Amino acid sequence: MGSVAKNGLNNYVKQLQQHPLRTKVITAGVLSGISDIVSQKLTGIQRLQFKRLLLKVIFGAAYLGPFGHFFHIMLDKIFKGKKDTKTVAKKVLIEQLTSSPWNNLLFLIYYGLVVEGRPWVHVKAKVKKDYPSVQYTSWTFWPVVGWINHKFMPLHFRVVFHSFIAFGWGIFLNLRARSMVPRSVALTKA
Repeated sequence: MGSVAKNGLNNYVKQLQQHPLRTKVITAGVLSGISDIVSQKLTGIQRLQFKRLLLKVIFGAAYLGPFGHFFHIMLDKIFKGKKDTKTVAKKVLIEQLTSSPWNNLLFLIYYGLVVEGRPWVHVKAKVKKDYPSVQYTSWTFWPVVGWINHKFMPLHFRVVFHSFIAFGWGIFLNLRARSMVPRSVALTKA
């Protein structure tokens, strides 16, 4: 069994080196999907909502994977790949002041409009109510992840590392973004 896992990891790293964007897109999509399955189960949904799951996979693959890929490349170009303490702090600060607020806002809007199909007026009210606490929580959690990522991870592993941590963050966001739909209605939606 150990050799199967080792071969799988070696093949994954090979794909990551040969096809970095494609591999990050697939990884982000798969992890977004698994995160949503866990979220659905945690909220008591008995039958898996496949449309919701597909929409979350699309968000991960179409947005999170490519955005992370190009964002990390851009940061490394700006700072020329440096990993000294001052540079890592600057990268984390830029990440927390730009991509973090944007990603959380975009997720909450996407979830309300696309995943739940709510009218803009309801989504706007939900975002206005929940976004400040989501972003505050993000700023208490993600800087540590960013520090580890920029300090210790090679460039080609940063999005993958971020995606694995985002698996748990995605569960949190799913639970926060979810509208307060009566449980019986939430259970019957498919």
